[in-house]
Amino acid sequence: MVLLLFVDLDPDLAALNPLGGFFLLRTGGAARGPLPTLASAYENQPSEVYGNPITFRVEKVASVLRTAEPRIAASLFQQGLAARLWSVTLGCALAYGRIPDLDPGLLHWDPDASTPDDLWLSEVRPLPADAATVADVVLRGHLEPLAAALRAHHRIAPGLLWGNAASALVGTARQLGPAARPLTADLLAHPLLSGTGTLTGTTFRRRSCCLYYRVPGGGTCGDCCFTRPPRSSARGSSG
Repeated sequence: MVLLLFVDLDPDLAALNPLGGFFLLRTGGAARGPLPTLASAYENQPSEVYGNPITFRVEKVASVLRTAEPRIAASLFQQGLAARLWSVTLGCALAYGRIPDLDPGLLHWDPDASTPDDLWLSEVRPLPADAATVADVVLRGHLEPLAAALRAHHRIAPGLLWGNAASALVGTARQLGPAARPLTADLLAHPLLSGTGTLTGTTFRRRSCCLYYRVPGGGTCGDCCFTRPPRSSARGSSG
C-alpha cells in the first residue's frame, strides 16, 4: 500500500479543513462545556449533563428521525459516528501519511450536537497510517466498545453494526477519491469487516441493512442488501 509523503501532523489538523463536514476535528484548548470522553461513554459512565451519553444520543437521533424504534436510531447513530472516525483517520492518512491517536480517553464528544457528531481531540499524537494501526484505532479502539455499549441496551445484530462500519468506510473513501482505495481495501479485509459486503470498483453492496427504510419517509440506501424496502410483515426480522 502506498501513501502520500510523510508530513508532521500540525496541532490543528488544518489539512482536513478543506474537506469539511465529517472530516473536521477540533483539537487542543479546552472542551466546550463538560463534554464526556468517548471512553466514558462506551463504559456507560453517567455524565453530569447527559446522564448516559449513549442513551441520550440514541434518544436524540430517534426524535430527529421521528421513529419509535430505538434500535433504528442506535444503528444510524453508530453509522454516523463510524463515518466521522473513518473520515478523520483516512483524511489524515492521505494528507499527512500519519493519523492522530484517537484514543477514546482523548476524544471528547457532544451527545447533544447535530450531525455530524461534534468531536474534540485534547492532544494530537501521531501514529503510523498503515491499515493495521488504523484498524486498531477505529475498529478496536472505538467501534468494538461502541457496539458492546449499544447492544447492552438495544436488540441490534452485530452483523448490522459491522455492515454499518464497512458502509461508512467505503463512503468516506469514495469522497477522498482513488488515493484512498488501497487503504480501504486493506481495512475491508480485516476480520471484523471481512464478509460484510462486496466492493466492486467504487461500488459496495453490503450483506446487511442499516434499517433506514424503517424511518418515516426513508428508503433503501445505495449499498443496501435490499433492492427495495421489505414488506411490513418482514420488517421485524430484517437487519
